[in-house]
Amino acid sequence: MRRLVLVLPVLSLLAACDPAPKGTDLAKLDTEVAGAVGDPSTCVLLVEKGTAKVVYRYGTHANCGRPLPSCNTPGSLNADELAKLAAKGDERTISCDSGEDRVAWASGAVPKSPGAQHGDLAYAALMVGPGVLPGREIKIRLEAALVRAGM
Repeated sequence: MRRLVLVLPVLSLLAACDPAPKGTDLAKLDTEVAGAVGDPSTCVLLVEKGTAKVVYRYGTHANCGRPLPSCNTPGSLNADELAKLAAKGDERTISCDSGEDRVAWASGAVPKSPGAQHGDLAYAALMVGPGVLPGREIKIRLEAALVRAGM
């Protein structure tokens, strides 16, 4: 019984992970994203255009679902919601103050590398903290990382 109690949390974490897009090396993708925009509060989602099905997640579900200022309209937004907008063609690079922290958003189409095997994808990225990158810098770094990862 005790062994089961110890194993269940690990299994639930593994089951919650989203796989990498078709033909993509998950370890390489994780490494490239982490090197470009990695931070404990970062969330990066890759979604299918049209359906918004999540095919890759960098960051925790809590980070991705956390409501934060949208920076360009009244109210809040989270990365999961931005991913749905990105799947419909939303592109944004914006950042703003949120109390003592800064919030930065970026979304757009995933650039295709030569030989990419996945369909049309979009990305949504969120960073929050006292020294986060501006949204436009997240876009530049993340898109380059996705190309290096073979997306």
